Amino acid sequence: MSSSKRYDVVVLGSGPGGRGVAKRLAQAEMRVAMVESELVGGECPFWACIPSKALLRPVEVVSEAHHAPGVAAPALSWDEVSSYRDYMNSGLDDSDKFAAYSQMGIEIIRGEGRIAGPGQVEVNSSSLETERIVVATGTVAAIPDVHGLTAVDYWTNREATSFHEVPQSTIVLGGGPVGIELGQLLARYGSEVTIVESADRILAREHPSVGEMLAELLRSEEIDVRTGVEATQVESGSGITRLTLGDGSVVEGERLLVATGRTPRVEGLGLEHVGVEWNAHGIKVDQRCRAAPGVWAVGDVTGVAPFTHVAAYQARLATADIQGREARADYRAIPRVVFSDPEVATVGLTPEQADDAGLETTEVVVGLDEIDRTETYGKDLTGCLGLLADRRQQVLVGAWAVGPLASEWIHTAVIAIKAEVPIDVLRDTVIQFPTFAEAMQVAAERLPAD
Repeated sequence: MSSSKRYDVVVLGSGPGGRGVAKRLAQAEMRVAMVESELVGGECPFWACIPSKALLRPVEVVSEAHHAPGVAAPALSWDEVSSYRDYMNSGLDDSDKFAAYSQMGIEIIRGEGRIAGPGQVEVNSSSLETERIVVATGTVAAIPDVHGLTAVDYWTNREATSFHEVPQSTIVLGGGPVGIELGQLLARYGSEVTIVESADRILAREHPSVGEMLAELLRSEEIDVRTGVEATQVESGSGITRLTLGDGSVVEGERLLVATGRTPRVEGLGLEHVGVEWNAHGIKVDQRCRAAPGVWAVGDVTGVAPFTHVAAYQARLATADIQGREARADYRAIPRVVFSDPEVATVGLTPEQADDAGLETTEVVVGLDEIDRTETYGKDLTGCLGLLADRRQQVLVGAWAVGPLASEWIHTAVIAIKAEVPIDVLRDTVIQFPTFAEAMQVAAERLPAD
């Protein structure tokens, strides 16, 4: 190593978790270095959350107009939409973020960081010495082992949130949150979309009714949703990609979008030199986000939950522990949202998970057609709110919602689960009329009082 510097903390990665730690510790007047091999800010602002939501909103407005009586569908200008998307993702230019973090006193070092031993990180030709290392390297797109896939030109979320010409047709491999959001987005901008999911339903990790309801709604938009079938071979020619499925059928598209999940970015980090344990799901951490003596890990690389808000939460936990303050993780009430139209929002346990945990539960589902807000919001809208209650404790342990703005009103259930609010209190709570949140009270009243 040609040079050596000493810091109070070295953070590997500048995504929501890494920058959260770096900002908080810099504000505490610690000397912080943040190492980043790509764009400063991570996946979320450039290729994920921010550009995808910027692209989803215009076509959502068009859909809302179709449901609102007496309103003509607004014109959609792709050139203006893509220009706004480029504004939202900063044109894939991180110079402003680099300058902002530098002004906070955070030294940003561009390059691949590698842990060489306890308290030592190597970047380029420099050695960074520190008592504390925080790993926040995130994830990369998981590419399935499908024959011929490596020989074709496919998209991941990065290409699907930065494209400038809408493909005439798209095959989306994967029916999870990313595949659904990007598949519906592309379809609404004019691409003929087929979604292929190997599980028996889309959103396979959520309540079965959620995936079934959403699949039906996607099919009503002429999106071809195929479930319970695996991709076996990929080939391309004459500008067309052909995907052969396990049932013998063949799907064709101008573009193939691979959205089959994420894998932790741990290769080449030198984790073995400091006793960090990891597996295919991510780095193992305790309730304080400790991964080994003097090493913490936060964000998607931990495999706890692949969400920006979880990364930010873990950044708070790790920061508190580094500063000697008590903080322990509680993941019981993490909201999970698919920003489809209608939105899907869930929190807590599914009935299957509750059974595995040995809980005696009761499930209640309320259709949004029972809530006055639904018809005032628009015509021909559908959706639901489901609650899962622990019969013995008389508290909620899970909830799921499908409907307009579900990402907003699911938080009533989030707080109820987090704070273990008694169901009697939910029944007695006065909720504003007319709102979608009223579904919570209606459902609570139908839960049995034991």
